[in-house]
Amino acid sequence: MNLVSVLRSTALILLVVFITMPQAFAFLFEPLTANRAPAIYNQGSLLFLTLQHLRTVVLATLASTVLAIALGIFVTRPSGAEFLPLSRSLVNIGQTFPPIAVLAIAVPLVGFGEKPTFIALFLYGLLPIFENTLTGLTQVSPQTLEAARGMGMSARQRLFQVELPLAFPLILAGIRLSVIISLGTATIGSTVAAKGLGEVIIAGLQSNNIAFVLQGGLVVALLAILIHDGLGLVERFAARKLGHSPDEVS
Repeated sequence: MNLVSVLRSTALILLVVFITMPQAFAFLFEPLTANRAPAIYNQGSLLFLTLQHLRTVVLATLASTVLAIALGIFVTRPSGAEFLPLSRSLVNIGQTFPPIAVLAIAVPLVGFGEKPTFIALFLYGLLPIFENTLTGLTQVSPQTLEAARGMGMSARQRLFQVELPLAFPLILAGIRLSVIISLGTATIGSTVAAKGLGEVIIAGLQSNNIAFVLQGGLVVALLAILIHDGLGLVERFAARKLGHSPDEVS
C-alpha cells in the first residue's frame, strides 16, 4: 500500500469517526471557542446533516447527468446538430447566475427547503457534464465508427456499444467536476432551510463560533477530496480498459 492509499484510507476513517462520534474530538476545537460556547455543533446530528447534504448533491447530479448526456447525444446526431448553440445556451444558464440568485428565484416558486437547493445544484451541474459528453462523443474516431458500420451495427448499436463506452472516461470526468461543484455550492442551501452541512457553518457565523464553521468546512472539504479521488480512480481504470492515456481524461 503506497502513501497515497494510506492517506486516503486515513482521511476516510477520520471522516467517518468524526461525523459519528464528534464529541471525541471536542478537545481539538475547544481552543477555538469563547465564553464557554460548545466546542462541537450541538443543534443537530452531524451524521444526519452529512447524509442529507450528500443526498441533495447525488439527486441533483443524477438529474444533471441524465439531461446533459441526453442533450450531448442529441446534438451530436445529424438531426440535432443545428440545436448545438441553443443547447449550449441552456446549459450555461446555471453558470450565468450566482447560486444565491437561483435560490432567490426558486423559493417563491417551490418554497423553502431542499427543492430550491436541488434546482440550483441541477443547473450548476449541467455545463461540465454536457461539455465533456460532447467532447467524448465527437472525439470517437471516424474509422472506428466506419468499422462498426461495416460490421452491420445500427446507429443505436453504434451509440451504445461503441460511442458511449469510448466517451465514458470523459463523461465521468465531467460528472466528477459537477459533484465537486455541487458539494461546495450545497452549503448555501441552508439559507433557505435545506438540511445540510451549511447549517453548521451558518450556525457558527451567527454565534461567532469558529469551531462550528471549521467543523462544517472540514467535513465538506474531506467529502470533496475523497469523492474527487474515488471518481478519479474510476476514470483512470476506465481509461486503461479502453486504451486511453490517463492525460486524456484528466
